[in-house]
Formats: sequence, C-alpha cells, structure tokens
Amino acid sequence: MTTYKLPHPKDFESKLHGKNTHLITLTNRAGMQIALTDYGARLVSALVPDKNGNLIDVVLGFNSIQGYLEAKEVYHGASIGRFCNRIANGKFALDGKEYSLDQNNGTNCLHGGATGFHTRVWDRQVSFNKQVDFYYVSPDGEEGFPGELKTTVSYELNNENEIIIKFRATTNAPTVVNFTNHAYFNLNGEGNGDVLNHVVWINTDEFLPLNENQIPTGDLYPVEGTAFDFRTPKVLATEINSPEEQIQIANGYDHSFANKQPISEPIASAYSKESGIELQVFSTEPSIHLYTGNFLHEDEGKSGRKYLRYGGLCFEAQHYPDSPNQEKFPSVRLNPNEVFESEIRYKFNIKK
Repeated sequence: MTTYKLPHPKDFESKLHGKNTHLITLTNRAGMQIALTDYGARLVSALVPDKNGNLIDVVLGFNSIQGYLEAKEVYHGASIGRFCNRIANGKFALDGKEYSLDQNNGTNCLHGGATGFHTRVWDRQVSFNKQVDFYYVSPDGEEGFPGELKTTVSYELNNENEIIIKFRATTNAPTVVNFTNHAYFNLNGEGNGDVLNHVVWINTDEFLPLNENQIPTGDLYPVEGTAFDFRTPKVLATEINSPEEQIQIANGYDHSFANKQPISEPIASAYSKESGIELQVFSTEPSIHLYTGNFLHEDEGKSGRKYLRYGGLCFEAQHYPDSPNQEKFPSVRLNPNEVFESEIRYKFNIKK
C-alpha cells in the first residue's frame, strides 16, 4: 500500500517572474490535510481518510515547483482565468470592439491563454492555518483581455472535510471573466491507475453538445438516452468509449452540464468503492464541466508513477464555454463598480 504524505515545503521555495513561491498547508480537526502553492493559486494535495482510516492523496500533482514547470499537463490543481475553458477562434466582441486572444488550443483560446492565471505567482495571506487568500492583479490587455482585473481566490478547509474555494474579481473597464479550479481527482489515490471504476452522478437533465472544434453549438441537449445521462449513478467506464459522436469528438468526456441546483445541494459526485471515498461538488456556477483526463500521459506524479490517460477526473464549476460569443448563454460580462463572486465546494465523505 502506498503511504501518502504532503510534499516538502522546501521543494516549493523558488523564484519565478521575480516573486518567491511557497507551499502552504491546512489541516482540520478530522485529520484531513491539503497543500496549496502560490504558483497558479493551485491545489497541490488533498490527504483524505479512506474507509480504513488511512490518509490517501486524491489530487494529482507534483512534489516540487520544478515538477509543475516541466509537466506536459500544465493545469493540475490551478485556478484558471481570466477565462476558463474555450473561446472560439480566440476572439470576442464587447461594446462593438473585437478583442483577439492567444490561440493556444488549435484556433481556440483555452483557459486564458498560454500565460493565463495558472502561470502566475499570486500574492498570499494565510489565516490561522484554516484559510489561504491568493491575490493577483491582471493588467489591462494581458493575453488580449480588456481592463485591469483584480482577483482573489480563497481556499478554506473546514471540519466537515470540505474544501471551499471562493473567487472574487473587480475591473476598471468592461471585460469578461470565467474562473474555475482544475484539480484532477483520483479517489483510488493519485497515481493509482485510472478513474474508470469511479461511480459518477450528475444531477442535471441537460448538457452542451460540441462542434468538431470542441466549441458549444449553442444548444442545450437532453441527457436522456445518451452517454451523458448520469442522473442515475454509473461507473465511468460504462460509456466513455461510446461510439456517440459527442464522445468521439472529445476522446471521452470533456463537456459542460447545466447546473440548476442551489449551492446547498450537490450538482455532482464521484465515488471509489476501492477507497470508500465519495467526492460531492457544490457550486454557484451555471454549469459543471466533466473532464476525464483524456490526454493525461507520461507525467510522473507525487507517488513516482506516471499519470495514465483517464488517470484523474475534473469537476470544473464554471460558466458555459465560449459564453462571450453566445448570446443565449448566461452573461460573463463584468463592469466597473460590479463585483464578480463565485463558490465551489469539494466535500469528501466515506460512503457506507
């Protein structure tokens, strides 16, 4: 059995872009521990008690800053912005003016561009080993986005084994924003094979179909009768290789589902019978994006094992992809004198 532990803080002490990087740890009374770094305001580890009371790390990641810098997958655990997911053709218009963004995913802008928030060293403040606030000021024009954007990402670990993530942003000019957390979860333990044995539930009856460039068509489709129907919990492997066009376009699941639940009710969950750990997701955002690590490969993680395809799954709570170009989608516009706020909760339980 793998013995999991948090990375060593010294391995996260470095200097990037003229700023020092660190590892910060939070612990609750239930014994759960998480580690965070100001590089990308990201979640590095989450040690969660399994059904036998052993702590296992359920978040994919690396043991050092260098590991993150050298990884082929650059989004592990990161806070994603200014705009998570895809914007078609790297372009959008606001008040009659067109803005051009980095096209780092074919012709799309993905996750804010190649030097999005995941590459930045954030300022930080730690409160009583219970909460960490990360701060970043994105200058006007960064990666093509208008307005100076001041963003805060707060992580709290409470005694109910919940990781609470809150985003807050203000701007000095009209702009668009869409934030999420990009943690990859493997409830068998990070590096312990793939997540195809996870039982997944998503409490929605609609999802967003994609075109061949993985951009939403603009419609919401019923999940009924498709591989996207998770209203009754099912093992992820059941239809991840379905011949359905939508599965083939994304090489698995890489789709947004409509979230009509209040934050008091979970929108999604995953469960590993192997560990007994269940992850529930709560969010204020209008969609939950399921990504099944379809292109994970070769990066050697914290436990010294390579991350396989389907080696982790992401539940990315967010606004709809390509929202700036889709009038029917909920607005992602942020104006001066407004405050953007959103919340994601990852809650861990032992399922009897």
